[in-house]
Amino acid sequence: MTISVGDRLPGASLLRMGAGGPEAVDLGARLAGRRVVLFGLPGAFTGTCSTMHVPGFIRALPALRARGVDEVICVAVNDPYVLAAWEEATGARAAGILTLGDADAAFTRAIGMTFSYPPKGFHDRSRRYALCAVDGVVTVFNPEPPGSECEVASGERMVASL
Repeated sequence: MTISVGDRLPGASLLRMGAGGPEAVDLGARLAGRRVVLFGLPGAFTGTCSTMHVPGFIRALPALRARGVDEVICVAVNDPYVLAAWEEATGARAAGILTLGDADAAFTRAIGMTFSYPPKGFHDRSRRYALCAVDGVVTVFNPEPPGSECEVASGERMVASL
């Protein structure tokens, strides 16, 4: 079942690269008492993700912060090593976007956002979406319709949705 407005996000242990290597991040603890925008995408270093989705959120960061967003998190079904390199390549880390790896797609599956497309090597990847959660409860959910690039789940659309 796909997550929707009013639902509490499930608990998840996601991964990020820390100074000493991969570190677990308790998503529930990260969301507690905060207004957080979380966006998911198929994968690091993929075309639309690298040229539209992340750059759009980088551009939208000042407007999101002006609307009371405490943090912007990108979730991808990738390992933390790849995500660390991708953060550097896209400028996401320097801009203030936290990327978290859902390496086994458990979180993505729990919110009903997985898809597979074997011709491109995508197995249990994340559909493109953006959501806002307040204290872990979804207040805005913008899932990208299949076949579209990055309009509904864009940073600009999230700003307009808040």
